[in-house]
Amino acid sequence: MRSLLKGTHSIDKGFTLMELLTVIAIIGILAAFLLPAISQTKAKAQRTKCVSNLHQMGLALQGFLADKQAYPTWIAPSNMDDGRWWAEQLARAELTVTKPDADFYQKGIWLCPSAKPRTGNLVGCPYYGYNAFGLLRIGNLTNNFGLLGHYPEVSATVTAIGESEVVAPTEMMAIGESDAFAFMRAPNYDFKGGFSRHQGRANVLFCDGHVESPTLKVLFEDTSDMALARWNRDHLPHQDRL
Repeated sequence: MRSLLKGTHSIDKGFTLMELLTVIAIIGILAAFLLPAISQTKAKAQRTKCVSNLHQMGLALQGFLADKQAYPTWIAPSNMDDGRWWAEQLARAELTVTKPDADFYQKGIWLCPSAKPRTGNLVGCPYYGYNAFGLLRIGNLTNNFGLLGHYPEVSATVTAIGESEVVAPTEMMAIGESDAFAFMRAPNYDFKGGFSRHQGRANVLFCDGHVESPTLKVLFEDTSDMALARWNRDHLPHQDRL
């Protein structure tokens, strides 16, 4: 009887410390393989959403051009019916937003999912900027090659850049990723939050409505005639103005 009872009972054996450590090591190795893939998938989804945002802005820009035969002005006098600045003008005229929220440019199609949150020195900043000055630095209202508008030296009024003034719409950048209201050939101005988007690239909308994703090096360091001309409405490089 004693031997029979002994035969029907078994002694459960738990994991040893070595076995537990081995399992943890295997899980760690698998995670090391999976996390980069997950990160890349997330980054790709964010890039896709950002490109989609710019495509929507491109449709709005084309509608604006069709209606007015001119581009939005970067900043306009307060009596402009379409709004004070370029994004508000697009929102009011083409996105049927009669009265945009005060922070409309920080949500919806105006929000890049890869950018840093609008906190600290980014509070009040948009996610996309307008090519107002061409290759020139900020502050030049009366002599620039961008889409800012015509500001006579003796007047506070502004005249929009006519559609025909952009010589090569397929080759001129109109709106690009930025932490400022302008998109300029000045990375420290454009990206106050640091180069945190899209693995060294920035999405850019061109005047004809298509979107490209050039590298930051091409955007901000390339001084070839082709690279510089893409900033300017006359499609000239203006090497002498660097």
